[in-house]
Amino acid sequence: MRAILQCVSSGKVTVDGQIVGQINRGYVILLGVSDDDTQQTANKMADKIAGLRVFNNDDGKFDLSLKDIGGEALVISQFTLFADCKKGRRPSFTSAGKPTHAEPLCDYFMDKLKSLGIPNVQGGQFGAHMHVDIQNDGPVTIILDSTQLGF
Repeated sequence: MRAILQCVSSGKVTVDGQIVGQINRGYVILLGVSDDDTQQTANKMADKIAGLRVFNNDDGKFDLSLKDIGGEALVISQFTLFADCKKGRRPSFTSAGKPTHAEPLCDYFMDKLKSLGIPNVQGGQFGAHMHVDIQNDGPVTIILDSTQLGF
């Protein structure tokens, strides 16, 4: 599982001109799922993300987590995070999870964030062409890969 976290003051995603997800301060999470990922992977990734201390405290230092600030999460499925660009000029996406596996695991991941106390967790529309508006805050962008994190 791979995630790109962007600290935002707001974020929204639209499909065919209609808003399907919208948040205030928190994370826009671009989430890629592989066929090797499991609910256990999603549990650990959600726990890591909810507790990661990358929001500023009163002294301007990274010391607060998404949970600490009462932040929100907008989760966008992103199979392209598994692009393999080693050969040629057209990326291969064979490492990305099949939709029948990835979609329920994305939903599970969002439910796990909610269970960890994130008050507003929204998502895009799986498999749709989406427009994502991100109002970066910082900007702060963190890349997480479950294989590098050991889970």
